[in-house]
Amino acid sequence: MFNLQALLRPHILGLTPYSSARDEYTGKEGVFLDANENPLGSTTSTGEYNRYPDPHQWAIKQRLAPIKGVRPEQIFLGNGSDEPIDLLVRATCRPGHDNILIMPPTYGMYEVSAAINDVNVIKVPLTPDFQVDVEAVLAAVTPETKLIWLCSPNNPSGNLLQAEAIRAILEAAQQSLVIVDEAYIDFADTTSWTSELDNYTNLVVLQTFSKAWGLAALRLGMCFASEELIRVMNKIKPPYNISAPTQSLALEALAHESAKNAMVAQILAERQTLAENLRSLPSVQRIHPSDANFLLVQFTDAQATFEHLIEQQVIVRDRSRVKLCDGCLRITVGTRDENERLLAVLRHMSSSPVSAELPLGTGDVATKPELVSNS
Repeated sequence: MFNLQALLRPHILGLTPYSSARDEYTGKEGVFLDANENPLGSTTSTGEYNRYPDPHQWAIKQRLAPIKGVRPEQIFLGNGSDEPIDLLVRATCRPGHDNILIMPPTYGMYEVSAAINDVNVIKVPLTPDFQVDVEAVLAAVTPETKLIWLCSPNNPSGNLLQAEAIRAILEAAQQSLVIVDEAYIDFADTTSWTSELDNYTNLVVLQTFSKAWGLAALRLGMCFASEELIRVMNKIKPPYNISAPTQSLALEALAHESAKNAMVAQILAERQTLAENLRSLPSVQRIHPSDANFLLVQFTDAQATFEHLIEQQVIVRDRSRVKLCDGCLRITVGTRDENERLLAVLRHMSSSPVSAELPLGTGDVATKPELVSNS
């Protein structure tokens, strides 16, 4: 049986958190002389920002909870998803002693956060089709493994991880927190793991406002977990980690969920069109199945293609040196005009004398590249 108290670093259990002025008085009305704020207002012309924001963002959590099917007390909001990633490492892992387990290729901040905190990293690669090797993962877990990271849909491959594999790890690794990073969940035809929070007390789910909601500039991440773990994260976070403008704009966005859903539908349609057009290019060897807002595409010469795209000011992500991503570029689905610009550059490159001399690489470009459905 999972025991969070046993998982946490011992000093965290007895930590007395900082008590801010807005923790001690949560009312909205009154003469505020408690937080050493500037009573005269702000020096900006766009709003009044002289008062500290709600340190626990209750208005957002109360509006977000029914959308996500959770309780407000099961929500932590962070400065991007990177903040809860870091807090989870700091809350559980003793520097130089404990470890986390990741499954490359995956999101790089799990390993970076571990390195910053002097925490060891166990790496168990995904299978060649970017799925979890459950047997290898469980064999690699040690008593010091505090966090197991699963990115689904996975970045950079784009695919969902098999639900039965995630469930098997949740049930077997009872000494660890199992974190499912769902940054791209809105683009996938599946149920979020937030629906399982009450069934698995060792489950943590990450989501973000950066992708489907179109709020990357705000840096607002969502973490869903047991109420016990959320209390711990609130205890160790900075007092005012989410600014007042961010909270205000997030509330506005949550009132327009239908607009988010419409954008998701448009992106999914563009993803299909882009994949079909890429498939016709002789330089494309394979298009990996995607449940996200991007495609991982294998080219005959990824480096030359990447450099040519940069020259034409079409910016994609070179993943060709990442494990299991040999020869691959990660292409975000853009607008119709942006996607057409990408395709025009790639078509011109394919028809130019220079591109005809490019090495074929390891793939067979005489046949159509693989294009797998998104199911």
